[in-house]
Amino acid sequence: MSDTFLILVVEDDSHSCRIAVSALEHAGFRCAQSTNVREALVELRQELPDLVVMDLNLPVVDGLQLTRWLKGDPLTRKIPILAVTAYAMPEDVDIVREAGCDGYLTKPYAPRVLIENVRRLLDASPRRMA
Repeated sequence: MSDTFLILVVEDDSHSCRIAVSALEHAGFRCAQSTNVREALVELRQELPDLVVMDLNLPVVDGLQLTRWLKGDPLTRKIPILAVTAYAMPEDVDIVREAGCDGYLTKPYAPRVLIENVRRLLDASPRRMA
């Protein structure tokens, strides 16, 4: 069933992006990828993903701001967003939730943990129920 889901990976680090995309594709998901906010917005216009894996530390505009934009747009607000970051502090979880992210992972993460989180968010997604 997961092969019908499109996951957008927004990640500026090529190594981290390869790990995420490889794990997701191995689990049967289709993937699109972006290295910055501008590319992510182009991808979002081409085909709405079922979920976004969002690096928080992006160049120019960070992942939290992109999340706020997506959650403020009626077209994209129901897309689950899984935040990922290497710079994690205990208070970051609250900041990430306030921005609108639906889940949070710290890097490095095991590929199976990424897949488990993606599946959990997809299962709970309001887009699935619409």
